[in-house]
Amino acid sequence: MPANLTPQYKEAEQRFREATGYDEKLAALREMLALLPKHKGTEKLQADLRRRVAKLEEEGARRGHAGGHHHDPGRVEREGAGQWTLIGPPNAGKSALVRALTHAHPEVAAYPFTTRAPLPGMMPFEDVQVQLVDTPAVTAERCESYMPNLVRAADGIVFAADPQADDLAPSARAFEALLERARVRPAMRPPPASPALLIPHPVLVALGKRDLDPDGTFAELALEVLGPIGPVFRVSAETAEGLEELRRALFVELGRIRIYSKEPGKKPDVERPFVLAGGATVHDLALHVHKEVAERLRFARIWGSAKFEGQ
Repeated sequence: MPANLTPQYKEAEQRFREATGYDEKLAALREMLALLPKHKGTEKLQADLRRRVAKLEEEGARRGHAGGHHHDPGRVEREGAGQWTLIGPPNAGKSALVRALTHAHPEVAAYPFTTRAPLPGMMPFEDVQVQLVDTPAVTAERCESYMPNLVRAADGIVFAADPQADDLAPSARAFEALLERARVRPAMRPPPASPALLIPHPVLVALGKRDLDPDGTFAELALEVLGPIGPVFRVSAETAEGLEELRRALFVELGRIRIYSKEPGKKPDVERPFVLAGGATVHDLALHVHKEVAERLRFARIWGSAKFEGQ
């Protein structure tokens, strides 16, 4: 029986052949296994793919235990309400933006490729924290092998650009190429006919140096080059112009809800909310607290969005 492999499977297979890093190879193999048609004609191929995935995972585990100090640069432990990965060409202002919005202190310099590894920082917004991850610059010629995994694992992406730069067009192409390798599409774009495991991520565009472009002339020209990617924010890390609007969007675009807990007989805790995905249920909240709470849950009282207080 013929395997009838799909074009999407063949694309994933090609990415596996071209992969040079461990993470890229493992991601491509897993995608091949997910895209492989499941019938009698592909049973041997399924078994082979599972064997190769297991072998790579075993190698990764050995690397992780060897010496106890293996670090995967393509994995940033997520914290807070959600994780945004900042992507952009050299000198686009990513590090300055992270420094202005968070308590992190990435190196900011006039020379290119200052950032050499992902650097997370926590951005405060009202009573929650949102994680921003500064990353090495991406160009057509240079992109760290772990970047597709970092982009795919994030909750959202910020494309940072200097509207006065001469290389906006190639920078936009390099960004689109990275999204393609990560199998991610901007959430504002309609899904293709054959999504092939494409993950929709919110994508925001941060155009820097607003203080040097007061009338927005350069920003307007830049948007003509970049095309529709996502909501655009003109900001300045130097003067803080536009940062509050961006800060709010970085929380709102995550689609999270805040839930304030209240112990019986006590006032509600309005300083440390639970943050869950939109559409979460009372049972989801109970699981977030502890699985035993969810198992024993019989009812909950709700304030704020019920027909009556304490319903």
